Amino acid sequence: MKEKIRRRYLALKIDSDQRFNQKEFMDAVWEAILKLYGEYGASRMNLALIDYDTEKGLAITRVTHTEIEKFRAAIASITEIAAKPAAVHVLRISGTLKALQRNAKRLSVKP
Repeated sequence: MKEKIRRRYLALKIDSDQRFNQKEFMDAVWEAILKLYGEYGASRMNLALIDYDTEKGLAITRVTHTEIEKFRAAIASITEIAAKPAAVHVLRISGTLKALQRNAKRLSVKP
């Protein structure tokens, strides 16, 4: 029997004077993951972008629970997005999207 995939949801904040669209943000995330862990490591993360707010610079992503630390390391290694200086910080991690959205009001993340 196939084991259920356990996932974690992360609220992320993009620190930059610039605004980035969804594609530019995800390109930077994938580039950081591939640089650190290669294609095999990237495939194990099962990364998905759930929500993205360009105006507030906030994103919600989904990652496999066993790869959380690797994902956090990759996010910490991002120094620029679309050739413009930027940093990405993890605001909160949750086991369910519902719990993350419930706390989203405090984080100013749109559910």
